Amino acid sequence: MSTGFELEFKARENTGKSHNRRLRHEGRVPGILYGAGRDARAISLEWNTLMHQMEREAFYTSILSLKEGENTQPVIVKDVQRHPIMPQILHIDFQRILEDEEISLNVPIHFIGEEQAKGVKLQGGEIQHLMTEIEISCLPKNLPEFIELDVTDLELNQLLHLSDVTVPEGVTFTDLAHERDPAVIAINPPRREEVEEEAAEEAVAVEGEEAATTPEAAEAPSEDTES
Repeated sequence: MSTGFELEFKARENTGKSHNRRLRHEGRVPGILYGAGRDARAISLEWNTLMHQMEREAFYTSILSLKEGENTQPVIVKDVQRHPIMPQILHIDFQRILEDEEISLNVPIHFIGEEQAKGVKLQGGEIQHLMTEIEISCLPKNLPEFIELDVTDLELNQLLHLSDVTVPEGVTFTDLAHERDPAVIAINPPRREEVEEEAAEEAVAVEGEEAATTPEAAEAPSEDTES
C-alpha cells in the first residue's frame, strides 16, 4: 500500500457552479470526499500542489493522505473531471478507505519488451494496445501501482488476453472474476498504406540509382571539361 502522497484540504459550505467557478479563480479545486460509511463532504484543494502531485502516474493508484488540520485520512482517487481544452482540473472525487475493506480501481498496464518483441523486431509487425489499464479489486495493503506484462515472445498475428497477465498476490481482476477474458495486446501486420509508402520510396530510390548509371549520365561532360 503506497502512502507517498499528501494533500491538505479545506471544507466548503457552498456548492454549485458559480461557487466552484469562484474557487477556481482563487486557485483552488473543488472536490468531494465520501465513503467508509460516513457522510460525504464538499472540499477544496490548492491547485498548484494538486497539479504537481498529479504529474506522477502513481498518484492515481496510490493510497493518498488527505489532511485537515491535525487529522489525516487515507483515500484513493475515484474520478477527475478535466477541462476539455485548458490544463485545468474542474473537480476531483476521493473515496475514504478502510484497511479491512476491498477497493476497486483501474490500474495501468506497463508493457515490457515491445521493441524487442519477436513479431516487431524479426517479423516487422506493429503493436496494438487493446487495453491500457485493468480494473482490479483488493485490500488497500495489496494495491499495486501498475501491472506488468512482458510481450518479448509475442509473434506476428498473435495476441495476449487478460488471463495471460500475472495477477499480483491479493489482487482480483474484475473481468476474470466475471468470466470475461478480453484481449490486451496484439502484433499485427503493417498497415497497407505504410507498406505502399515504403514500396514507393524504394522504387524512387531504385530509379535514382539507375538514372545515375545510364550511358548518357556516364558520358555527360563535367563542369571542368573544356569546350
